[in-house]
Amino acid sequence: MTDKLDRGRLEISADECKGCGLCIVACPVQVIEFSKTVINKQGYHPAQYKGSGCTGCGTCFYACPEPGAVTVYRLAKQAQ
Repeated sequence: MTDKLDRGRLEISADECKGCGLCIVACPVQVIEFSKTVINKQGYHPAQYKGSGCTGCGTCFYACPEPGAVTVYRLAKQAQ
């Protein structure tokens, strides 16, 4: 059994995130969670990427009401 390679990657700015959770609910592959250890300067537990499994679909970006909080990258296909 082979693991699928990530097709995308996302970055969430902890300082911009207001902890609304809309990106978490919107993510079809459930690779976003609330940080249990980080509290940002606004007093929220920001969302964070779990580290793998992103498809690069951008749904989290469109669901986020805070401009600049979520950045999604599509990764180039690997030659096999």
